[in-house]
Amino acid sequence: MKRIILTLALALAAFAASSGQTKRMAVIGFSESYLREQPDYTAELGTQALMGTVVEIIAEEGYWKQVVTPEPYTAWCTELGLVEMKHDRLAAYLAAPKYICTALHSSVRKGPSDSDEQISDLAMGCLVRVVMKEGKKPKASVKKGWAEVMLPDGRTGWTPADDLAEFAGWAAGRKAAPENIIETARLMRGVPYLWGGASGKGVDCSGFTRMAWLMNGILLPRNASQQAKLGREIIMTADHSITPDSPKMKAEMTARIQHLKPGDLLFFGTPETFFRKESISHVAIYMGGGKIIHASHIVRISSLIPGDEDYYENSWKLLKARRLFGWSGDGMTPMTACPAYFLQN
Repeated sequence: MKRIILTLALALAAFAASSGQTKRMAVIGFSESYLREQPDYTAELGTQALMGTVVEIIAEEGYWKQVVTPEPYTAWCTELGLVEMKHDRLAAYLAAPKYICTALHSSVRKGPSDSDEQISDLAMGCLVRVVMKEGKKPKASVKKGWAEVMLPDGRTGWTPADDLAEFAGWAAGRKAAPENIIETARLMRGVPYLWGGASGKGVDCSGFTRMAWLMNGILLPRNASQQAKLGREIIMTADHSITPDSPKMKAEMTARIQHLKPGDLLFFGTPETFFRKESISHVAIYMGGGKIIHASHIVRISSLIPGDEDYYENSWKLLKARRLFGWSGDGMTPMTACPAYFLQN
């Protein structure tokens, strides 16, 4: 017992030292918190942060708090969606066993039944604590296919067990392989486009690709222009002088995609010229066979090849491709190595 107490004390001390005692930390308390570029509901939506994510509070204006997310992304949200924690409480929160929601949508109810009152919704990627049954051998509280959970603010309720996975084991076992990324992306088909969206309720193009990797254990930067710097570039010969309505465009697009593999990230925009810099405006996930899955109006599957029924009208803007598989470096962080999700040694 003394060894356990000493180990925990050392872990807490290490966390406090790495976090810095002067930092104000909080946990996202809503299923997703809407982070805006200015402290005002009418301001542009910058991104979303999912329940259970640890953020740093760096400023405040009235009931608005400016926070930094793990990406990192700096924006404003209301204080009601934050559960502020001192460092010892935060360390205990990080060390506590948790579930991750693996269903696109779920809920937390007062009792283990669909007929019980809902106290919170959940979205894919949300984190909730595991409620343990007391006894000689404590174990997760599960009843009739429902798991008892605790929200960041301390309220408890019940969620369908099939919608959850034990977070630590899930994170350790995830593999961001092409087939897994595409499978996750497919789960989000039909989710509407939302500028600044990064959840199962709405996504923009880079929020969608980030969710596909997050649900496979890897954190990517928030924006497409940042994601375009990851991994290694796939050589793509492109003749941007060919116009979209040219009869040569089919051959052109077939040539551009010849070296691509499923799971590659594709970036669209305006090429660099003598007069202007390259501009990235869209990102998609390549599925193979000329098909992509992306957030454009909704999350949908489109073709890059002119003449196909599901042809993506802006495919001619394809600029570059990046392959993230088998690559690690700045900008790609395993969730298990991120102090916003796990205590680090």
